[in-house]
Amino acid sequence: MTATSALIDLTSVRARVSAEEWETRVDLAAAYRLVAHYGWDDLIFTHISARVPGPDHHFLINPYGLLFTEISASNLVKVDLEGNVVEPTPYFVNPAGFTIHSAVHAAREDAKCVLHLHTRDGVAVSCQKDGLLPINQTAMLICDEVAYHEYEGVAFDLDERPRLVADLGEKKAMLLRNHGTLTVGENVPEAFLAMYFLERACATQIAALAGGAAQLHYPSREVQELVTRQARGVPQVAKLAWAPQLRMLDAKDPSYKN
Repeated sequence: MTATSALIDLTSVRARVSAEEWETRVDLAAAYRLVAHYGWDDLIFTHISARVPGPDHHFLINPYGLLFTEISASNLVKVDLEGNVVEPTPYFVNPAGFTIHSAVHAAREDAKCVLHLHTRDGVAVSCQKDGLLPINQTAMLICDEVAYHEYEGVAFDLDERPRLVADLGEKKAMLLRNHGTLTVGENVPEAFLAMYFLERACATQIAALAGGAAQLHYPSREVQELVTRQARGVPQVAKLAWAPQLRMLDAKDPSYKN
């Protein structure tokens, strides 16, 4: 495919998709840009996927080989549950990278967006025997929603999917042992806010442990349980928190909407 035909294909995307799909594309592209903004990206690796509104089990994911700062609404690739490209595009995807995402999307109707990262702090906590500790407010807000999945090697093997899904259960977040972090949401803003809390909690834990585990102060069990109950309203603020993120991106570089 020539550069000219590739450009034509991408500039026509908005005209040939539904308004609902375009909105999902813009939100997903924004999530990629925000991951880069917060320094959570890992070169061209890791993925964020979102289900395309409608009856088909189709999903949007990043073109393999682009930086997250290059992702836009038009260059996202539409795939099926096996990672096969279902619409013309000048780009391709990493099928192995969709193993984790396809497992969660297939098993969880509510998981419209799946976000997976390899950040330094997230991976570090995933390597710690006790996982995420309830030592700060952000961690306590999400600890009850964090699942754990044992490391089985690079996620090339589709046979891992049933075990990953079983470990995730109905929770909204997961620490992939020795690997990274994962969150899901009914939409992109929910999945992003869950990841923001998870990554923030992990970063705070790594900083706190710099003084030694013996120096950690744990709130009482009663307070931990109170914060867990208080956390039930957190998903409702996802869109409220999302709007200023988009304003920030618009001021910084609005090309994610192209």
